[in-house]
Amino acid sequence: METRELRYFLAVAEESHVGRAAQRLGMAQPPLSRAIAGLERRLDADLFVRTPRGVSLTSAGETLLREGRAALAAVEAAERRTRRTAAAGARAPVILTAKAGASSELMAKLLDAYATEPDAVDVEVVLSPPGHQAAMLRDGRADVAILHQPFDDTSGFDLDPLTVEDQVLILPAGHAASARTEMTVAEATSIPDLPLPRWPHLDGTYPDGPGPELRDLTQVLQLVRLGRTALVLPESARANLRDGLAVVPLTDAPQVTTVIAWPPHSTSPAVAGLVRTAGRL
Repeated sequence: METRELRYFLAVAEESHVGRAAQRLGMAQPPLSRAIAGLERRLDADLFVRTPRGVSLTSAGETLLREGRAALAAVEAAERRTRRTAAAGARAPVILTAKAGASSELMAKLLDAYATEPDAVDVEVVLSPPGHQAAMLRDGRADVAILHQPFDDTSGFDLDPLTVEDQVLILPAGHAASARTEMTVAEATSIPDLPLPRWPHLDGTYPDGPGPELRDLTQVLQLVRLGRTALVLPESARANLRDGLAVVPLTDAPQVTTVIAWPPHSTSPAVAGLVRTAGRL
């Protein structure tokens, strides 16, 4: 398959309509329909169910949607990384992405240890909202990522686990719930005057709910101190908390495994060196 064909297919799949997909692609509808039909013949598979109101994916189409997105992301990642290397040369920095405010102590240890390696290159740290790190790694905006299972999508990456820890609820000191010695996730998410914050989707929109719309942990911790929200974090967050905050362990929250992740096809010696350093910490 050509990348052009995959882009055509993804447009139709995401729009659920050939006409809207053609408009999105800036082309006429007949050649798009012919391209999709030709793709189906070559794959010997029906990718769509056609109806008067549009199209829907078959099981084969669902597979190609999933695999096609990954394939196009890999192509875009290769282009980005190649351009970056061409601009910076053999000593191009490694771009490491992580959640803003998360795993800061772990990353500080990692960066300090890696800097002592004889072949170390500069590491550019890019902090972004929760849920964005895997996408940045897939499309080439980052070379390495610090991810957290089970919350981040780590499918398709090579991984090394770094830490495993429990989760806790961070809430304002002095709040009635701060006197609890433990609570369940259901209890933590139903405190009437402390709705949990909402983090942005990849497209910048926010899920519905009463909690404040936020982008980084520095911002949310200030709102916790002000009594506007509460926050669920890995237990290691205790080390970076200041006055005005209380911590309550969550008895039934899944454990968080922090991993370092990189593309399986990476051939970068710098990425390999950073991963080896992480494994020794």
